[in-house]
Amino acid sequence: MEVRVHTRNTTLDEAVRAQAVEKLGHAARVFEHKVGDVDVELSEEHNPRLASERFRFEVTSTAAGHVIRVVSAASTPEAALDSAVDRFNQQLRKLKERLIDKHRRHQARPDGSSDEGETPNDVVRIKQFVMKPMTIEEAALQMEFLGHDFFFFHNASSGRQSVLYRRRDGQLGLIEPT
Repeated sequence: MEVRVHTRNTTLDEAVRAQAVEKLGHAARVFEHKVGDVDVELSEEHNPRLASERFRFEVTSTAAGHVIRVVSAASTPEAALDSAVDRFNQQLRKLKERLIDKHRRHQARPDGSSDEGETPNDVVRIKQFVMKPMTIEEAALQMEFLGHDFFFFHNASSGRQSVLYRRRDGQLGLIEPT
């Protein structure tokens, strides 16, 4: 496993880089040899209003075929790193527990039948609605009216279903299929 650390809008001293490599390498021991390379990005926000979240660590890796991504922000790079490592470790442990539970359930039922109603990802509600074509501006207005952070709509300009969402920086993002 390799830990790649890079920065955006800032520089990183070698002590913090070494801490990131050591701590993330230690956290990855949860999965032994099943954790892929770890990509770490440190970015710095120069807006004084975001002083409490000035440094932001994004950690991305794969473990047992699943993508693990955590984001943590704090006023110092060390605090942001510690928080990111803790969250990364929690995600790895949660994934490992799910895989172990899935394996145990499968062994308990050798016929391979599924245990309906026992998974934490059951669909508890289905919404259906008519989607009329609308512009991005209309979708943004509708999203604000509903008070949601995202809105699924039929884009009139492209003719495709799209998702409009609010980003962390307050701007809007658009997801469209290719």
